Order: sequence, then structure tokens, then C-alpha cells
Amino acid sequence: MKYILLTLISAMLLSVSWPTYGIPFFIFIALVPLLMMEHSVSKFSKFKRKSWVVFGLSYLCFIIWNIVTTGWLYGSKNPDGSHSLLAVVFPVLVNSFLYSLVFQCYHWYKNAQGSYWGLAFLVAIWMSFEKFHMNWELTWPWLNLGNVFSEYPKLIQWYDTLGATGGSFWILLINVLIFYTIRTWEAGRKRKDLIRNVSIVSVLVIVPMVISMVKYHTFDEKPTGQVNVLLLQPALDPYAEKYSKDSITIVNDLLTLAEQNSNVKIDYYIAPETAIPGRGSISETAFEKNGLLNHVKGFLTQHPGSVFATGISSHRYYYSKENLPKEAYQLNPGLWVESYNSAIQLVSNQKVEVYHKGKLVPGVEIFPYMSVLKPLLGDAMLNMGGTIASLGTDQERVAFSNPYNKGKIAPIICYESIYGEFVTDYVKKGANFLAIMTNDSWWGVTEGHKQLLSYAKLRAIETRREIARSANSGISAHIDAKGEIAEDTFYGDKTALFAKINLYEKETFYVKSGDLLTRFSIFSLGFLLFYYLINWFQNKIQKKKA
Repeated sequence: MKYILLTLISAMLLSVSWPTYGIPFFIFIALVPLLMMEHSVSKFSKFKRKSWVVFGLSYLCFIIWNIVTTGWLYGSKNPDGSHSLLAVVFPVLVNSFLYSLVFQCYHWYKNAQGSYWGLAFLVAIWMSFEKFHMNWELTWPWLNLGNVFSEYPKLIQWYDTLGATGGSFWILLINVLIFYTIRTWEAGRKRKDLIRNVSIVSVLVIVPMVISMVKYHTFDEKPTGQVNVLLLQPALDPYAEKYSKDSITIVNDLLTLAEQNSNVKIDYYIAPETAIPGRGSISETAFEKNGLLNHVKGFLTQHPGSVFATGISSHRYYYSKENLPKEAYQLNPGLWVESYNSAIQLVSNQKVEVYHKGKLVPGVEIFPYMSVLKPLLGDAMLNMGGTIASLGTDQERVAFSNPYNKGKIAPIICYESIYGEFVTDYVKKGANFLAIMTNDSWWGVTEGHKQLLSYAKLRAIETRREIARSANSGISAHIDAKGEIAEDTFYGDKTALFAKINLYEKETFYVKSGDLLTRFSIFSLGFLLFYYLINWFQNKIQKKKA
């Protein structure tokens, strides 16, 4: 019963720490009860299969955490309007298993090498796992620990140096040190050691926050310019209205929304992810002849000096197998097509610029590891404006230049805004403000769309770029370079939001260096594994000699 209680305490602390409903400070002790459980099972229990007990209890902890923090996935629906149990069960089960596997590796390593080396191994493998989880086809970094302070930007201004992954390292280090403090007190009851360890932990918690507060109140980087942006929020029902209305009606509604709110000169009109065309997609080989896009360009001729950036569904046809992209699928004999979730920039009398979303949502826009999973799952995947075949992607980020001013926009599409180092590539391409085009209406009035908005604040701090966020049903927002929401909309409103966006050119240390502590952790993990193997070989040789 003691072990279950410790496990449940960790699950509760992890869950109540999470944005946008929790208090993040609990995260500093959230893993401590779990570590105490593992230590007690390993050292004092009479279980025959201790590793299985540790794995089972850690899985219980992580599955509760996943259900509480991402249970909103159940808000998504199947094409027939029913809720999809698979949409929440599969990611929760898999993600919980992966976290439990990480913790199990710590358990094995600690038992082999001792507590001190084991705790170092926990930090290294957890950080390495977070990096891995941002880069494989089942990518789901929603619960990366550094995300937890997204609602408290004043306390994490130092993310412009080490990023949200630096936040993960910070949180893990504090948890490990608190557990170490408890263990040394239990072992020796030495008051001097307790005072020293508590002091170290206090300094490591407080000093980064103090530094952050100073950076927040002394931030004085001068913008190199300013642009007027109108964020369009059409509030189309993503399950019905978006696919029942004809495309010209959708575009007309969008342009009417833009016209009604153009009380001043607008430099950028920004519309959400896949705002055009509604049902179907637009052929990229016929961009310049497409009636919908030319209709938008006609609108721009009436607003000289303005550009229009929007998300679209697009595709490209291929007529032979030569140089055929792996994501292309066959329509008819001799005809293949590759589909995209794209962002475009429209300028009157200029060619359409396009970018294809680079980070795809597993199970929605990409069928992960299709050769392995399709025989098991079949076509049991949601179609949220994408396809049950994998979409094509761009391998490099782009930045759209404005021919009328200094603006250079980063066309970030929805899910991409969760990835810190990924977003820095837009800035390296010259982007001086970030535009997030998103449709997070799939989950309804849940924590899902709120958390995705909240995570955008981290990208603003890491890059020191202001963000213009256009969301289909909201929340659309203007986020400043300190991660604070300057203006926003109500969820569900059909509206538009005007924002004056400051342009910044300077690259932060994080933009230049990326996930530095993650790379250090991966190196450390390699060293720790090598150290274990050396000891293992030495012990084996000594046993043979004996």
C-alpha cells in the first residue's frame, strides 16, 4: 500500500503542475515520491520480481498523468461525429509506456551502478528521451517537463539562453537533489548535511527565477520596425461546416471579415491553418491560375501594400515513378499525388510563395511506421483535415519576405509551435516575427487549445520574436517578445484581431546554440553506458581469474 500511495502522490503532483489549469511549482517535487517508491521496492521489499513491480507502479503514475493532462484528446471526433476512443487511448497508452521504460532503465542502471550514478543516469536518459520524442514519427513532446512554466513567463526569461529543454534539465536536477537530500538525511541524520543540501536546492530554484525577473523588467531590445497585422478568426466548424460550404463562400466570408476590420492600413492579413479551400485541396502547379487565390489577390489590389498569409490544403501531381516522393500515393495508373498542409503568402501581381508543414501530427497527418502499424491498425485513424496517408513535408524552414516593408514572416503551422529548436530554424532564415496559423478546434472547449496557445509563449521567449497567432475558432493572439499575451480573442467567436507587431532582428543564444543541455545529456548518457560496460567487463574478467 505504501508503494501505491507514493506512486499516486507523484501522479497527482505531475498532473496538478500542468498548464493551463495547474500550479507549476509542484513539478519540483513531482518525481520525488516515485524515486522513493523505486528505492524502497529495490532495497527493502520482498517482491521476487522487483523490476516488474517498479515498471507497473511507474506505468500507473504516468498513465494517470497522461490522462489528466491530455485526456482532452477525447474531444476529437470521427468523420461520423462520434467521439474517438482510439484518439485518446492509443497516445495515452504508448506515451505512458515510453515514460515508464525511461524510468525502468534508471531502475536497472541504479541497481547496477549505485544511487549516485543512477540519479545522473536518470537526468541524462530523460533528457535524451525528450529529444528523441521530438524527432521520431510518433513524436508527442506535449508533456516535456520544460513546458510546465508556460503560463509564468516572468519566471523563465532565461529560456532565451537554454530553451524549454533547459527547463526540463532544471526540473529534473531539482527533483534528483531533493530525493538525494531525503536519502542522506535518512541515512545519517546529519543536520549540517541537511542544511547544506537544502541551501543548494533553494539556490538552484530561486536564482534562475530571480535572473528571469531581472531580464523581464530590463528587456529593452529596440525593434527595427513595426507592422500592422489583422488576425482572421473565421470560426468554421472543422467537422461539418468547413467541408459542407463551397470554397468560394468560405473565401468570401474570410475576405468580408478582413474588409470589415480594415479600419487602418494593414500590412499583413493572416488566416488560420487550412482556411482555404474547405473541402478538397489546391493544385500547386496551378497556383497562378487558381480562382480562389486570384480572388484573394483581387482583394489585395484594393488594399495596396498589403500581403495575405494563410494556411491551405494543397497537392502536387506526379506522372511517373521517377523521383517520386515516398509520401505520394497512386490515384490512377500513371498518376500519383502528394498532399500537403501548407502555408502560402499572396502578394498582388507576384507568384505565390508556399511552405509545407514540417512537423506532422501522428495518426492524423502522418501514418507513423506504416509498414509496421498498418497491419495492426488498418485505417483506424482520424481525418482532421489531412489524410489517412502521410502528408508531404519541407525539409527546411522558410521565411516569407514582405516586398513593402521590413517584415519577414515565419509561417509556423499549428503543431510545429511545440518544437523549440525547430522554430529557431525560421529565425535563422531571417524571420523577424512569428506567425502561427492553427486550427485547434478539433478538441472543442477543452484544455487542448489553451495549452497549445500557452506553449507559443515559450517560442516567443526562446527567439525574442513577437507572435501573431491566427486560430480558426480561437484563441487568436498577439504575444510579445517576453512571452506575454498583449491581445487575444474569445474562443468560438467569429472575429478579427488587430495587432501592432514589433520586428526584431537579433538572434538569441538559444537560436544560435539550440538544445545545448540536451546534447550534453546525450553525451553524458553515452559516457554512463560506456562506464557501465567497462565495469561489467572488468568484473567478468575478475570472476574468471578467481
